[in-house]
Amino acid sequence: MNFFNNKYTCNEYREEMILLGLKKKLASTMLTEEEKKELNIKIKEIEKSMDME
Repeated sequence: MNFFNNKYTCNEYREEMILLGLKKKLASTMLTEEEKKELNIKIKEIEKSMDME
């Protein structure tokens, strides 16, 4: 995400909400180690697409 660009698009909002949901799900104590690993991979992919890495 380009923070110097004043336009905030629906796609950027959507990515942020997906990322927030994945992080919330990751915090759940009901997940297996495999599920946590998969969530971490998805989170890293989204953060990379948002230039947050």
